[in-house]
Amino acid sequence: MKASVALSVAVVLTIAAAGAAHGAAVPPYPSKPVRLVVPFAAGGLIDTLARVLGQALSERTGVTTVIDNRAGATGTIGMNIAAKATPDGYTLVFSSSSAIAVSPHLYRVPYDPVKDFSPISTITALGSVLLVHPQSSARSVAELVAVAKGNPGQLKFGSVGPGTSQHLAGEVLKMLAGIDLLHVPYKAGGQVLTDLIARQIDIDFEPMPTALPHIRSGRLRPLAVTTAARSPLLPEVPTIAESGVGGYDLTRWTGVLAPAGTPAAVVSKLNAAINQGLQSPEIKDNFARFSAEAKIGSSQDFADFIAAEAPKWAALVKASAAKLE
Repeated sequence: MKASVALSVAVVLTIAAAGAAHGAAVPPYPSKPVRLVVPFAAGGLIDTLARVLGQALSERTGVTTVIDNRAGATGTIGMNIAAKATPDGYTLVFSSSSAIAVSPHLYRVPYDPVKDFSPISTITALGSVLLVHPQSSARSVAELVAVAKGNPGQLKFGSVGPGTSQHLAGEVLKMLAGIDLLHVPYKAGGQVLTDLIARQIDIDFEPMPTALPHIRSGRLRPLAVTTAARSPLLPEVPTIAESGVGGYDLTRWTGVLAPAGTPAAVVSKLNAAINQGLQSPEIKDNFARFSAEAKIGSSQDFADFIAAEAPKWAALVKASAAKLE
């Protein structure tokens, strides 16, 4: 009996000790490097913005933020990797409007953009510019529309692929202006600009950061910006909407998300660190170099924003009858 009691006490003490050790072994978050999945190729705008944010996040959390580029299928591959990761705050995804709000309405994606993620924070708002060659006869959106109506299906616009913001920008212009344009998809954004300069295509809806150098050099002519309001970087350039195509507004955005089920305390800590970074002079200066506007808000603000954006982009995709070539 004594031996049995002694054995029982030993077992209880062992279990208690193991539990205490286990509890003590759980360090406060974060205690190891954080992986930031970027579902787009290295060197592009989204990747560049993610690296700027990653550095700021490392400085404010005290652990390294590792950038993990997982490009493919307009962001779908990287988004799926993040959605299936352990929801412990050590895998995040730096995504964009195309992967969160657009692709699910164009493809059968293996993730739910709302149910499979815990939004952490919006990061930037990004605009694009409607560009033509300087020798184009169109000097305004109205003139471009007139040329397109006189030559249905002849004017070509380039994009980095079906379902991207460049592609949808052209499809929505077709829909709202009542014109027929020919979509020419490319594998790399640089090739779109190269072919526009060479006059192999006629139109490009180019992201602001890569458009500005060519506008300033005179190699390309801006007709309008795609956002609802004029850009402070090109205050003399009108919006497409004010140029006669009412209702036109395509603003791209980026944000950071975690897998669904990530603890609320972790989400809150990450949101606070990101917002601190976004308010810092170095982040503002870095983002300004890429014509990106920092967007500060709570994780709930971002969740509400996604909930509002998803049906908006779904309606645009459906109304424009955008096709995947």
